[in-house]
Amino acid sequence: MLRRGDTLEILRSSAPGKTAVYDQQGRLLRPAMIGVAQPDFLDHVRVGEKIKLDDGKIGGIIRLVEADKIKVEIVQARAKGSTLRAEKGINLPQSELRVSPLTTDDVSALDFVAKNADMLGYSFVRTESDIRDLQSRLEKLGAEEVGIILKIETRQAFEQLPSLLLAAMHSPRIGVMIARGDLAVECGYQRLAEVHDEILWVCEAAHVPVIWATQVLESLAKEGVPSRSEITDAAAGVRAECVMLNKGPYIVSAVRALDDILRRMEGHQRKSRSTLRKLRLAELFQPSDHPGKLKTASSAT
Repeated sequence: MLRRGDTLEILRSSAPGKTAVYDQQGRLLRPAMIGVAQPDFLDHVRVGEKIKLDDGKIGGIIRLVEADKIKVEIVQARAKGSTLRAEKGINLPQSELRVSPLTTDDVSALDFVAKNADMLGYSFVRTESDIRDLQSRLEKLGAEEVGIILKIETRQAFEQLPSLLLAAMHSPRIGVMIARGDLAVECGYQRLAEVHDEILWVCEAAHVPVIWATQVLESLAKEGVPSRSEITDAAAGVRAECVMLNKGPYIVSAVRALDDILRRMEGHQRKSRSTLRKLRLAELFQPSDHPGKLKTASSAT
């Protein structure tokens, strides 16, 4: 449990997290602490930089950097505190990370990928060298034909997108996933719409297919009832070549609803261009009493 004003220690280990310990007078004896799966990032953070946990639900400022840990002051959490659970993501929107996105587990899985997969999603890719590293490993495994999906989920990846695309084009099959959850945390929620629109435009110019991802129709997939904003969000996915849904007990209903939404929207828009098709609303507008009877409109202008 973390509250605003708390200190969180992030350790250079994969040790399980521990909650803070207080004495009977409420004085802090030991702050909360967590271990991380990729401790190398601790080498590249600085005091004063922001850190986001669990898709931005918890936010902090790095106050101390030591060889084996960093100390974070929690500045963003729910009024009654926020619970940080296992296997949640960490975002460092202001840090210059020089860590390979390929973890040890990723590298060990590549042999299976080479033999069985049609494509792979490349998480947290940031630089051209990240792409060349993966391409080289796939080439050694004789798997150059495996499609590579660049998951754009950091500020650095967004800013370097043109160079990432040029590097990726050395592979025969590529695509881009707009990972909007992490992008919102990295770039700020206010900028998200602008950012994913820019990604769509650049990828369209480069003839690279795009996957529209993160929490599409999530309430419908998980609870069986969508929100109005989710329907609008799903409809905006018509500008991409593919829309990704997350799992849930009502996923079949979510797939059917998404299919219906996108089929309707395809008549109105193709990628970033409006089609200005004939509107059913205009066909219904045909006053019969007016002396200068209007004809049915044949197209929208």
